Amino acid sequence: MRIALGQINTTVGDLVGNASLILRYARRAAEGGAEVVVFPELALTGYPPQDLLERPAFLEAAEAELNRLAVEAAPLRIAILCGTAEVAPCNEGKRVWNTAALLQRGKVLFRQHKMLLPTYDVFDEQRYFRPAENQSLATIGTTPVAITICEDAWNDQHFWQNRLYQRDPVEELIGAGAKAILSINASPYHLGKRALRQQIFSATARRYQTPLVYVNQVGGNDQLIFDGSSFAMDSTGKIIAAASSFSEELIFANFHTGTGDLHASHPEEIDAVYQALVLGTRDYFRKTGFRKALLGLSGGIDSALVACLAVEALGKENVTGVAMPGPYSSDHSLTDAHALAASLGISCPTVSINQAYAAMLDTLGPVFAGAPPDVTEENLQSRLRGLTLMALSNKTGALVLTTGNKSETAVGYATLYGDMCGGLAVISDIPKTQVYDLCRVANRRLANAIPESVFVKPPSAELRPDQKDSDSLPEYPVLDAILALYVEQMVSPARIAEKLNLPLTLVRDVTRKVDRNEYKRQQAAPGLKVTTKAFGFGRRLPIAQGYSE
Repeated sequence: MRIALGQINTTVGDLVGNASLILRYARRAAEGGAEVVVFPELALTGYPPQDLLERPAFLEAAEAELNRLAVEAAPLRIAILCGTAEVAPCNEGKRVWNTAALLQRGKVLFRQHKMLLPTYDVFDEQRYFRPAENQSLATIGTTPVAITICEDAWNDQHFWQNRLYQRDPVEELIGAGAKAILSINASPYHLGKRALRQQIFSATARRYQTPLVYVNQVGGNDQLIFDGSSFAMDSTGKIIAAASSFSEELIFANFHTGTGDLHASHPEEIDAVYQALVLGTRDYFRKTGFRKALLGLSGGIDSALVACLAVEALGKENVTGVAMPGPYSSDHSLTDAHALAASLGISCPTVSINQAYAAMLDTLGPVFAGAPPDVTEENLQSRLRGLTLMALSNKTGALVLTTGNKSETAVGYATLYGDMCGGLAVISDIPKTQVYDLCRVANRRLANAIPESVFVKPPSAELRPDQKDSDSLPEYPVLDAILALYVEQMVSPARIAEKLNLPLTLVRDVTRKVDRNEYKRQQAAPGLKVTTKAFGFGRRLPIAQGYSE
């Protein structure tokens, strides 16, 4: 069997556009001699469609588009396997199936419904879908094939120490006589995910001595980034075909000869993270209709990274940095900001907030009388910068990118309606220590655009004389180690202190900051997820609550 893997970038809700994309890749697959072309989970609707699935008109349109696609693809004489959403004819429970549809000869010949519905982290499929009670084999040519939809192939009891579901659709379909496995997926990227997938599916292929195909979608949809990284394996678990990560591709695999297209991808995970952020930023703009980006350039490491990512995602002609010096800004900050802008080839006007800040202090003076200066005056500077960026956004139509990292976001070291203003939080899932690593990646790609002075200066918000981040927070390597355990692994403060050999009082101070600042994070711009646990809709904690560890 010669199979094509259609690793495509779909847009949620764009039924006509997604169908056209599937048809275009199917045509190329047919021209390449494939008998079947496989596309990702919910490729027709885009993933995740969320509450669009609760609109009857959307589901009706998806079914109509699926049938139209089958008819238009008929002359190609190739089988098409793609994901869609389908109304379940029932009177109780959920009334939508997550479906893999097999199209050939102008018809929908076979439908497989997803059995295992993930409801954890960013997944909420039990909210929308009805699980399949049983699954059956499809026949492609003369070969009986197991068709699985993402989670259905991720529940191998021999791989997981504690699996989430009792049933294993792969085991059941192999027992029914399947001679190959075709798995369609919408599996979001996070650090280490690419290697994990290959380990899971290689174990499956070896155990059942069955060749398999894994096709994943690629692209950014809101907070999620899908890396693609599709592959085909022979019955020994050896990869015989592989697509690159973070780009649309059509690759071929031949199970008769055990050969296929092998495309290189990012061997270093830090390079993969960088490319994920570029892709997520590019698609957020493309799929929401924005063309230009705007960000504050402070001369610091965070804004430098966001500027580099924006330039790679959108092109230098579509990115503007704004330097906004205030009363405590150092000369080198302004110099570094303009040096970076010049190296990247982006516009960087200077808009001082000094006059506006003095005016606000004068305006608020009577009601502040008798109160000593504190964080209020610091936040006022940040909010004037936010006001400046939003005014420029309104005037130019550019989307503001926030520049806060995960470390700051976690402990609330950010100002609501100030530096948190914006439409996309590009690096909100990147710990501060990793920001430096990603900036080194940026410099390898962009001819050392970031000045070395940006790397070596102590991090500072420059909102009071000689301010440093370390005045308010532990050093970032210590802070990030605590946050990784508390936020991503949910380890208790006492265990963190023991594990990292840190004072318990220090750890508790950090974790209390994380807990107290949930209200800020729930007002923040959407961010791009690249770790196992990002702040966003995959982490759901109440704001008004009384529990503390």
